[in-house]
Amino acid sequence: MTHTRYAFIKANWHADIVDRALEGFCELIPASQVDVFDVPGAFELPLVARDLAASGRYAAVAAAALVVDGGIYRHDFVAQAVVDGLMRAGLDTGVPVLSVSLTPHHFQPTDHHTAIYREHFVEKGREAAKAALMIGKTRAALAA
Repeated sequence: MTHTRYAFIKANWHADIVDRALEGFCELIPASQVDVFDVPGAFELPLVARDLAASGRYAAVAAAALVVDGGIYRHDFVAQAVVDGLMRAGLDTGVPVLSVSLTPHHFQPTDHHTAIYREHFVEKGREAAKAALMIGKTRAALAA
């Protein structure tokens, strides 16, 4: 059975930036085929991604977050845990789990940085949609 639905998970931290990834994703995959889920932050993405992938409802799951250095914790540790968890969710379920999770080195919540990352997230959303479609095509060809 070929699935035509996609799951898109968004972290609520920096939602004004992260939500733009969904816009880019839906430029290539119609919004009517995308179920959207919100989570508190990046760290929660892998668990929800695994559950959605394991549900058998989706051709792919995309997960978006912006992990920045807040000065309190090691953001690189969080980012690595998120990416590792997303990869594991895909490998464990056999469903593509795509990361739109970015960790800029020098993000500051200025108008300039916010504008740059808002646009960048649109492009990253497009890239995730392209990857989801390409993986689906490749897997369909392998199954034929």
